[in-house]
Amino acid sequence: MDEAMTLTYLGFHLVFVLPPLVVLVLAAPTLPSGRRRVALTGLVGITLLALVYTTPWDNFLIERGVWWYGEGTVVARIGAAPVEEYLFFVLQPVLSGLFLYVMGFSSAFEPGDTRLSPRLVGAVGFLALSVAGAALLSTTAGYYIGAILVWAGPLLALQWGVGGGYLLRQRREWPVAVAIPTLYLWFADRVAIGLGVWTISETFTVGIDILGLPLEEATFFLVTNLLVVQGLVLFEWVMHRWGRLTLDDDAGGTDRTPVVTGDDPAGATPRENARTIERGR
Repeated sequence: MDEAMTLTYLGFHLVFVLPPLVVLVLAAPTLPSGRRRVALTGLVGITLLALVYTTPWDNFLIERGVWWYGEGTVVARIGAAPVEEYLFFVLQPVLSGLFLYVMGFSSAFEPGDTRLSPRLVGAVGFLALSVAGAALLSTTAGYYIGAILVWAGPLLALQWGVGGGYLLRQRREWPVAVAIPTLYLWFADRVAIGLGVWTISETFTVGIDILGLPLEEATFFLVTNLLVVQGLVLFEWVMHRWGRLTLDDDAGGTDRTPVVTGDDPAGATPRENARTIERGR
């Protein structure tokens, strides 16, 4: 019975990661050609960044004994991490990114997006979390959560420092694309821990569980999905601001966001222009 219930790390991908990926690929909208190129560039860039930025951090924590893998659950290792771990660094951004595009979002730049207050508050807030994480690294029980905050906090601060005004304005859109993949990965992670695919050290964790999922694991999936989703929407937003992305309605496209870069010569505001264009369709 125990052998029948054994799940390998590769099996985890086959059961929990690949099926939703296939569904999302099939459900992906047909974007206008210009936006499709920008979306693909952003997704590839975010995925490569995730792989490069996460690899040394992940290897260090494995070597430190923050978590380990069940006997016979991994195929091979590169450094301290299993090859399946590197595969996950690639698959998770693709999973969350595809969900974002299936859900849809507006990346239109508006002049108010550059206001200082949300950018400053967001950047300072996440930098403060990084400082708190650095302090937790000096403790044993807080080591894992501290490592997560130190690793993710500066990038989240950078994202909000660049586009905090836009992220705040679009707060009814992108958080949904963070929440749903996060909840799903919490469930998948909880199952994997329960089946012994990997084990989280009780020594380096604070001992708070959410339905059996360590707080640290829940935090990890939350911040990684934040990094992916915010990174993708901000990339499109920056491209639109710089005039390198036209949010038109090409044949077969699904993006119905008008180009909004400034006030109309006749005196209409960007939002009034948007409503006028929508009524004309």
